[in-house]
Amino acid sequence: MRKLFVTSLVSCAGLASTSAMEARADGFIADSHGSLELRNYYFNDGYRDGDEDRKEWAQGFLLDLQSGFTPGTVGFGLDALGLMGVKLDSSPAHADTGLLPVHDNGHAADEFSSLGLTAKMRVGDAVIKSGTLLTRIPVLVYNDGRLVPQTFRGTQIEYTGLPNLYLHAGHIDKNKTRNSTDSVDLTPSGYRGNDGTDFDFSGATYAINPNLSLTGYYGEMRDFYRQGFLGVVHKWRVGGGSLTSDLRYFNSADAGRAYNGKVDADMISGLFTYRFGGHALGFGYQKLFGDSALPYVNGGSVYSFSNASIGKFIQAGEKTWMARYDYDFAALGLPGLSLMTRYYKGDHGAYKAIEAREHETNTSLKYVVQGGTFKGLGTQLSHAISRSTYSDDRDNYRIYLTYEIALW
Repeated sequence: MRKLFVTSLVSCAGLASTSAMEARADGFIADSHGSLELRNYYFNDGYRDGDEDRKEWAQGFLLDLQSGFTPGTVGFGLDALGLMGVKLDSSPAHADTGLLPVHDNGHAADEFSSLGLTAKMRVGDAVIKSGTLLTRIPVLVYNDGRLVPQTFRGTQIEYTGLPNLYLHAGHIDKNKTRNSTDSVDLTPSGYRGNDGTDFDFSGATYAINPNLSLTGYYGEMRDFYRQGFLGVVHKWRVGGGSLTSDLRYFNSADAGRAYNGKVDADMISGLFTYRFGGHALGFGYQKLFGDSALPYVNGGSVYSFSNASIGKFIQAGEKTWMARYDYDFAALGLPGLSLMTRYYKGDHGAYKAIEAREHETNTSLKYVVQGGTFKGLGTQLSHAISRSTYSDDRDNYRIYLTYEIALW
């Protein structure tokens, strides 16, 4: 089925006209661009249950080089992603925030780095990439919550040759987590065994009109679990603002040898956000059905409204209420300044033999310089409070300084 899907995309791509392809081929060098992103992060994780606080400060560098495509019926290109993290402050008693790798002796690494290369080919309206990928789809979301992002290694194809339709399929065989330079097989979160595997996916997004879109994806971590996703996003004008409805459904079951045991998890969720002036007010609800938590790739994120700063609210049977408020101070004449605060409350869940109840509050204040020499320089202050019956209670503080430099 997966091979047929990919083959069909390539066949469709071959139907595109040569003139259309050449019109978009601006050249390998002429259409290239590069950027260097600087990330200076300070994390302070306060554990209220007697554990030592985790506190680290580090500097990250993300070099992103992307070529254009060579002219012709088939165009070729090459991308490079260089990632590096440097320790600024850490100690064995306070390490393991996720910013830096930690050695067996408890000391954080002084630095870590990796280079990812991606070969790409354009055939008509299809683009094929093989190598390092930053995959962000409902069934596979890379984690970008620390100095450098989690990366995947694999091959994917994207096709946009049909009006309002986006088709996507791929195969992932390795990944590097956000604080590691080791390429390893994929495993599900919480798995303690030695068996790693690959991940296959396919999906599509169709825009029925500018205000309504449908998305469907299927992913399978071989011999662990399979997962389907359906989503609907609808926007419409209400009064002097706009209301966005985002509805999501996941269906998960075990697959193949089921190395991590039986998987039985359905999840429904919806978030409704009303925007007016500089304000955005959202309310949502999420519910899991079945005997297991929602599975996802180890080290990755979850395509869920409840993927908070600390918790994820995806235990078996858990139901979660959520509220969020954003304000853009541009409405008061202060462009670049924004505020976000959100609250989650989950209960009726099950974690092993423990009733899962939890709540979390996240607040962040962000400012991005809008002009002058330091245009694009960003600073963000974030605070999270997490309380849970099945994991550590935590008070989390973060300070971000970011700056992206366009190299050409």
